[in-house]
Formats: sequence, structure tokens, C-alpha cells
Amino acid sequence: MDFYDIAAVLTTLAALFSYLNHRYIRFPSAIGLMALSLVFSFFLLGLGRFGILYSEVQARTLLGGLNFHDTLMHGMLGFLLFAGALHVNLDDLLHRKWIISLLATFGVLLSTLLVGGLTWLCLHLLGLDLPLLYCLLFGALISPTDPIAVLGIMKKIGAPKELETTITGESLFNDGMGVVIFLSLLSLLHDGAAPDYGKIGKFLLVEAGGGILFGLALGYLCYVFLKQVDQYQVEVLLTLATVIGGYRLAELLHVSAPLAIVTAGLLIGNHGRHFGMSPLTRRHLDTFWELIDEILNAVLFVLIGLEVLIIPHDNRYLIAAALLIPTVLFARLISVGGAVGLLAGLNRRYHRGTVVILTWAGLRGGISVALALSLPAGPERAAILTLTYIIMAFSILVQGLSVGRLIKRFMVQDAPLTDGMQTEQGDA
Repeated sequence: MDFYDIAAVLTTLAALFSYLNHRYIRFPSAIGLMALSLVFSFFLLGLGRFGILYSEVQARTLLGGLNFHDTLMHGMLGFLLFAGALHVNLDDLLHRKWIISLLATFGVLLSTLLVGGLTWLCLHLLGLDLPLLYCLLFGALISPTDPIAVLGIMKKIGAPKELETTITGESLFNDGMGVVIFLSLLSLLHDGAAPDYGKIGKFLLVEAGGGILFGLALGYLCYVFLKQVDQYQVEVLLTLATVIGGYRLAELLHVSAPLAIVTAGLLIGNHGRHFGMSPLTRRHLDTFWELIDEILNAVLFVLIGLEVLIIPHDNRYLIAAALLIPTVLFARLISVGGAVGLLAGLNRRYHRGTVVILTWAGLRGGISVALALSLPAGPERAAILTLTYIIMAFSILVQGLSVGRLIKRFMVQDAPLTDGMQTEQGDA
């Protein structure tokens, strides 16, 4: 299949599943589309089991012709991150800067180490030995929360604004940090040498810090152009060029492209929106990027659901994944608790249930699967891909469907989750 055929099939399925979900199921869009795609995939697998192979083979051919890693990491991701960052209020983000910064840095690092070590131990006890470096790679790709999954679900469940900002801000930034840590560990795998921690630290600093600085420069340059034009068609095109050209240029400069686009999106969505756009341009810009966000999200989660057709089906790793689901949640709980506890020691208090909510709302998504697919071919890749897919599916389908009820149980609208605010002292 060529690109047009693949795009036609995916778009048609996305439209059909979106209609069915909106008309009958009424799940949050990401959850509904993935659930329907999984049902469709299992239906095709069932046909294959009964000897009706044509549909399954065609589906595998379709997915085989599309590199999921490149499609997401070098295609969709920049658009989705920019669309998400564009509507985040920078003042709200700065009010929660400490908790977001800690979760996106300390939290991801701690979770990577915990997940990596516990995964190695768990698989060893099951007789499924996986090298420690691969376990750490698994920890790096599964630890960050996925902004694509989180953003859509937070909007749907009507979470309190303060909580939504915290979870959204963390997911936008820890995604980029997780990719940087993953690439640092992957470089050790390719080099085959003993770890050079100085080199790794320098890589992290250049990738993450360079990405943020480049994003500031990129966003400011776009703002300068926006301020000199008052025609919404041109201004929308300028933001589109910022995402496409800026993401690719960041990759060529070897700085974090996700962090660059998030930073540029925040600057344009706040400073650029208020000082460089007319009300007409703001309306058209918001409509355009909301539409891009909805379309790409629909196609992405259909594609994620269909990916079950090509992941290895090894019963040993299915059992291991069932054991690792609580392990990953435990690592998330410890990393979130550590960040909140550290700030609580600095006289910043958080609402009762903060740690539990942030733990359960930490959804994994397509980025984790894309990173797993980027590993070198071999049995280790097959194992990590299976583990990642099952944990990601549990995260979106189970955590995503229940996080709204959890938030309603713990949170009340008049007790915001705000750094430094004297809120009710409790489970945090």
C-alpha cells in the first residue's frame, strides 16, 4: 500500500469509529477510538484463527507499510504538542511551576530507575532474563505521561482547572524529558561501552536545555512575524510553518524537538495571542488547531488500537505485563509522592488525595509504543514492545475511564491544587 491508501483507510476508520463512539458509546474520544480499534483488531485476529486470513493479512500489510515510530515522533507529535500548549494559560502554569518541574525531571528520573530495577527483578523471578540496560530503557519509555492521551481526557471529565493545569503541564514537559533519557540510554546500547555519566549529563543538558532555549527563540520569531501581519490566513500559515519547520530544525540541531515545540506553543498561545493577534485571527487560529488536534488524535488512537495486530503475542510476557502494571503504578506513586513530599517540606501544601490522583491520572500512550518500536530488532525489542503495549492499553482504557470518578471523590471545586496555598491537609 502507498501512503494515500494507508491515509484513506485510517481516516475512514477514524471517522467511522468517531461516529460510533459519539452516537452510542460516549467515551472520551481517545478511549472510545482505541477501544473500538482494539475490538476491530481482535475481530480480525479471530477471523485469522478460523482460517479467514485475508482481512488480517491486509491489515498487517497496511500497518507494515507505515512506520509508527516515524509517523508519530517525526510527524504527528509536533502538531499535537503545539495544539495542546497553545491553550495552556502560562500564568496558571507558572503558579504550579515547582510541582510541574519536579514531576517532569526528578519524577521521570526516579521512575525510570525504579521501573527499570523492578522490571529486571520481576522478569528474573519469572525466568525471563532481560539485560538491565533494556529494563532501564523500558523504564524511560514507560515513565513519562503522554500529553496526547492526557489532554483529551482531562477536557472530557471536567477536572478542576488547577488540577488540569498541573497534569497537563507535567505531561507536556515530562514527555520531552522521557525522550531525552531514553535516547541517552539508547546511545549506551549502540556504543556498547561502559556508561560515561558525564557524557550522559551533558547530553541531557544540551537536549533539554537546548530544546527550551530554541523553542523560546522560535516562538519569539513567530510572534514578531504575527505582530506585523493582520490577515488570519497568513498568521495561521506562520504557526503551521513554526511547527513543521521548527520541529525539523530542532532535530537537525540535536536539541529536544518536543520541548522546543511545547515552549514555542506556550509563548505564541499567551504572549503572541494577546499582543500579536486580532480577535478574528484568534478565533480562526483556535479553530484551525483544535481541528488539527481532533483529526490527528482520532487517526492516532485508531492506529494505536490496530497496532495490536503486529505486536508479538507471547503468553510469557502477557503474564509479566500483568505483574508489571502495579509495578509501574508503584513507581509513579513513589516519584509523585517524593516530589509532593519535597515541596510539602518547603511549606507548600496540597489538597487531600493529590498523590493518588496524580498517580492514577498519569496515562501512557502512543509515544511509549513509538519509542519501543525504535529499539533494535531482536527478542529484547519484542519483549519490551509487548510489555509496553499492554501497560499502555491498561492505562488508557482502565485508568482513563476511572480517573474522572477518582477526581470527583477527592477534589472539590473550592479547594484548588496550588503551590503555596493553605489547603486542607490530608493524604499528600
